Amino acid sequence: MLEQHLPRWLRWAEDPEQARRAPFLARAPLFAGLPRRLLGRLAPRFFEKTYHAGEIVFHEGDPGRALFVVLEGAVEIIQISAQGEYLLRTLGPGDAFGELALVDDFPRSATARVGTSGRLLILYKRIAVLVMRNLSRMLAVYARRTPVLAESADRSSRAEAP
Repeated sequence: MLEQHLPRWLRWAEDPEQARRAPFLARAPLFAGLPRRLLGRLAPRFFEKTYHAGEIVFHEGDPGRALFVVLEGAVEIIQISAQGEYLLRTLGPGDAFGELALVDDFPRSATARVGTSGRLLILYKRIAVLVMRNLSRMLAVYARRTPVLAESADRSSRAEAP
């Protein structure tokens, strides 16, 4: 049985993209603290795309379909109004953006434009739903292993009362 899975595992382990992505994601603040095993399963679900300076990743008001992680280069998050363009923040390698698309179905709240040519990792919502389900299960297991004592919670609420 082990021999059947070994060649597939070896191909995956020898793939330089996979070997590079999981450690990169581990250093990204959004994924910090996730177990290596989960990161290893998450990494191949990202798509990678090259963008040139000035390209729009998405416009304010677009439907949210994916989460993005800056692999190389810089991305500017901007809002455009009648008074002009307002730069909200500039993101670099390891920074994630568009993550609210994984949580709700609201339109994008700003425009993402590539400031410096580079590459982005993209996790589409349909795939991310599976990842979020896995994360929720992990949190549930953790919560069940470390129960909060009602007595200590009750004491702390009484201590705050006037």
